[in-house]
Amino acid sequence: MSSGVAFIAAAVIAVGIGVFGGDGKESGYRPPKGAVELNKVLTNELCAADTLARMERELRSFMQQWGLQGAALCITRNDSLVYARGFGEADEGVPMEPGYIMRVASVSKLVTAAGIMLLQDQGRLSLDDKVFAEDGVLARYRDVIKDKRYYDITVRHLLMHSAGFVVRGADPMFATREMMNRLGVSEPPGSDQLIRWQLRRPLSYAPGTSSKYSNMGFLLLTEVIEQLGGHSYEEWINDNVLRPAGCYDCHLAKNFYEERYPGEVRYHAHAGETPVESFDGRGEVERCYGGNDITALKGAGGWVMSVPELARFVSSIDGRAEVNDILSREAVAQMTAVTDSVTFGLGWNDCSKDGIWTRTGTLSSTSALIKYFPDGECWIFVTNTGTYRGPHFTKYVSTLFRRLREKYSALLPARNLFEGA
Repeated sequence: MSSGVAFIAAAVIAVGIGVFGGDGKESGYRPPKGAVELNKVLTNELCAADTLARMERELRSFMQQWGLQGAALCITRNDSLVYARGFGEADEGVPMEPGYIMRVASVSKLVTAAGIMLLQDQGRLSLDDKVFAEDGVLARYRDVIKDKRYYDITVRHLLMHSAGFVVRGADPMFATREMMNRLGVSEPPGSDQLIRWQLRRPLSYAPGTSSKYSNMGFLLLTEVIEQLGGHSYEEWINDNVLRPAGCYDCHLAKNFYEERYPGEVRYHAHAGETPVESFDGRGEVERCYGGNDITALKGAGGWVMSVPELARFVSSIDGRAEVNDILSREAVAQMTAVTDSVTFGLGWNDCSKDGIWTRTGTLSSTSALIKYFPDGECWIFVTNTGTYRGPHFTKYVSTLFRRLREKYSALLPARNLFEGA
């Protein structure tokens, strides 16, 4: 039986419960009795809304315009999930369902930031702690530091992309083969090697004096969480952030199609994308399956999850009372403090003065956007397809959200799909 046929057969057997295909192992974790496993209960049929048929036609037209193979949209209102729908295909011949899981790219930074804020709530760190100080959480790296400005980097600097890192030529986390050559190693570098390579280099500006987007900063935050949590980043975040928020099917991404998790979609680069050399030297591959080492991103961009569970997570860090928050009111206020156009938030890209919170994520295989509006609505859209516009594509999704909200917000059904069927 071909892999495509096997995938379809598995999907047919498991339709409606979000489990199909995938050779990746399940964690073995079982949610507490009575918990609603959103990925297993939410289906297009359950979530249908006759009032939104015209909106769905506009979404399909948008997807066709951009060559998107599959996508999912969720909408919450006042922490109630009022809409959840998959569009297009999860894999060849398999319709997208809302409970299927996808790479969310840099939306992962919001998850990591929530973990850091939880550690602050627990009294285990302060955002103003200097991470490379003699008593700092990452003091073990002091032996390779030559630029003494590193000793001034705080947790807050890492969260706000103001630690002094810039990307010149290529982001080391997206240039694995180049890094292997620079480091003189035959295997893809792990987190420790990447961090030590960076720390041997001078900073590009004094911490806190500028703001430049940095995946390296969030890789360091991943290490902070592991050091203070005493477990792997993935395990600690699941146990302390995501599962308490009601998200039970979240994982760190794998690189190749055959490694996908149960319920994980197939990814697609944009139309016309040619094969590239694999990050690990195994030969030519599709860019979204081995062009970059996705597993190395970890807390900077490595999570896979469903859009409904992502919506549930956001509802757990928004300060509203309808869903119990996993963070203190003070921590939520810090994360959502208003930022200007050149300053990043704590996990959010920005929190504008008009009350809109934004978080984006982009890979060659996906685009993800969260928009949280001051009227209590949150719109989340994630694709299984990259576009030629790269990170700029989310601007077009933002425009789509604005148009759809104006036309259809009043037609959203009054219900709460977080409670299941």
